[in-house]
Amino acid sequence: MLLSCSRNALTTAFTAVSGVVPSRTTKEILKNVKLTVAQNTATLIGTDSEIGMRCIVPDVTADSGGEALLPTARVLQILRELSDDTVKIEIAGDAMWIRSGSSEFRLSAEDPAEFPPVAGFDDDSFFVVSAHSLRQLIKRTVFATDVESTRYALGGILLELSGETATLAATDSRRLAVISTSCRAEGTPTMPTPPPVVPSKAMQLIERVLGDGEAEAKIAVHANDISVQCGGVIVTSQLVQGRFPDYRKVVPASFNALIELPVGPFYSAVRQSQIVTNEESRGVDFTFAKGTLRLSSQAADIGQSKIELPISYDGADVTITFDPRYISDFLRVLDPSTSVQFKLIDHESAAVLGADGNYTYVIMPLARDR
Repeated sequence: MLLSCSRNALTTAFTAVSGVVPSRTTKEILKNVKLTVAQNTATLIGTDSEIGMRCIVPDVTADSGGEALLPTARVLQILRELSDDTVKIEIAGDAMWIRSGSSEFRLSAEDPAEFPPVAGFDDDSFFVVSAHSLRQLIKRTVFATDVESTRYALGGILLELSGETATLAATDSRRLAVISTSCRAEGTPTMPTPPPVVPSKAMQLIERVLGDGEAEAKIAVHANDISVQCGGVIVTSQLVQGRFPDYRKVVPASFNALIELPVGPFYSAVRQSQIVTNEESRGVDFTFAKGTLRLSSQAADIGQSKIELPISYDGADVTITFDPRYISDFLRVLDPSTSVQFKLIDHESAAVLGADGNYTYVIMPLARDR
């Protein structure tokens, strides 16, 4: 088998698929990317046995169909170093040649028949979400997961889909991120009960391959797995076992204060407040007073800080302590030119930050001895 294609197209597809390939595994075969060629269409396939990805390489010329295993790390290194516009790959038995310009590489190849199967997208009924919107939903929730938790459901993102709305929710029990966007159904897709929880790694891979253009993402949910297709890329993943908390009960229904804050200046102030903190003293006091928000922190053997930010607030003084990293996580995924709503009850209760009308972030305060 001999095929020829664009180096840039092959590198882009190979880089995407390499994201699912495990760096450490007892199954050495999984350290490869499988190449399949049929009717002048090439597909790269990778899996870690729980998450799989299929990516089409466009505009391929091939003299025949066939399969081969490409050693991921070595081939990716080769592709990144080449400079010619075209790459040719020749497979003959247990050897392969990669040629481009004046460069030629000969590598050993394993038997592709040993590679585990990776499902495609074969569903007739599915949900459709704008790829741009889905990417934003993932970016605004995935940081709130807890991948090290023994409560496995917290290591993923809850996915609720209907014919009108797609909602993602994530929590590590100290904060909660929830965001929604519009959605439509094709055919008659059904959702399992309770709604599925998708591993954070799978969601991060999906986010990387989604574009910012007008593309749409097709989502099919099954009893034990999920499939997402966008353009020529398909990501499949097993679902996280365990029940996700009822996030709706976590969001406070009423507040005693609501403060509008500009994202850019607020984010800058929070980042400054983190400087004088350490592992033993992570908390920063957020004091809301008339016309001013003061962020103050102190840590033994380091020092103290005080940052002030003008705000539109004329209520009673409220001081509430947060881990500034959790505030930063929320602010860094927002447009600096927009604003957030900071909703408070008192110094002991959960606070809620909201943005863009569809994004809710609940954060628990820290208890500190003074």
